[in-house]
Amino acid sequence: MNFTILPKIELHCHLDGSVRPETIIDIAKREGISLPSFDKEKIKEELIAPLDCESLDEYLKRFSIPNLVMQSKENLKRISFELFEDAAKENVKYMEVRFAPLLHTRKGLSVVEIIQSVIEGMREAEEEFDIKGNIILSCMRTMSVESAFEVVEKGKAFLGKGVVAIDLCASEEEGFCGKFIEPIALAREYGYKVTIHAGETGIGKNVLEAVEWLGAERIGHGVFVKDCEEAYQIVKEKQVVLELCPTSNVQTKAVNQFSDHPIYDFHKDGIKVTVNTDNRTVSDTTMAKECDIVSNEFAISAEDYKQIYMNSVEASFTDEKIKGILRKYLLDILN
Repeated sequence: MNFTILPKIELHCHLDGSVRPETIIDIAKREGISLPSFDKEKIKEELIAPLDCESLDEYLKRFSIPNLVMQSKENLKRISFELFEDAAKENVKYMEVRFAPLLHTRKGLSVVEIIQSVIEGMREAEEEFDIKGNIILSCMRTMSVESAFEVVEKGKAFLGKGVVAIDLCASEEEGFCGKFIEPIALAREYGYKVTIHAGETGIGKNVLEAVEWLGAERIGHGVFVKDCEEAYQIVKEKQVVLELCPTSNVQTKAVNQFSDHPIYDFHKDGIKVTVNTDNRTVSDTTMAKECDIVSNEFAISAEDYKQIYMNSVEASFTDEKIKGILRKYLLDILN
């Protein structure tokens, strides 16, 4: 299958992990921001995590440089626009982009200004390209519970206006869900959808708790449900959708190599899986590349791809009108 021409949907993509290297250099030069190098190839070496990365924590170190240039309204808007432009050029028809607003307050921006800027960049891209999108607000597990409440409260005004969901991300520790029960419950009360990073680093039980305690409708990664029977069963029975990211999962050592990835086993056993990039720059990838990896490793059929695409449509946090358009994109090509 030629995945470059097929319509695609991405539900798990981080803004700060998907900044163009040349944009980082351009902004840094203009604003006098110090970088390890202003050579594009050398900056790429700093930004891109190797496949033989040792852990999730090592992978996450790659985000420090992008955040240096994501501290103004103009830059956030530009970076958001460029991400949607890049996705549109490879036939991604719908994308949900997530980011942690509190990482962008270093130079005095308010959380409201930060969210507004990212939405503006997305809206401009929607006008220019054949792509639709929404924003997911991430709360950092390494920050306080109060900080999560702040994101939930400040993002509330944007619900239905570009923001659709709340997320917990960053380094994963066992039992983290217990700490964030109250802010995520409040988010659900306000109308946020819930997707939680869990089961990425060997702790399948975190997925069980994300579903039972936090009401997660989707799980970011969730690879380790394979090692936790209770988590596996609840994901399967409740049809909780897994946002799988093959290249990233190898880099963070959720799996050792692509052939070990459980995505196809999950799919065949009735678990709803989706394919995503996680971070286009840090993982040096695109949606077409991720689909190619899954296709090459597991020889997925056109019917498999259709099912995975439709999983993404149904699991997306958009409205029924856009879901109808997204279904039609694929059916028009396959029929």
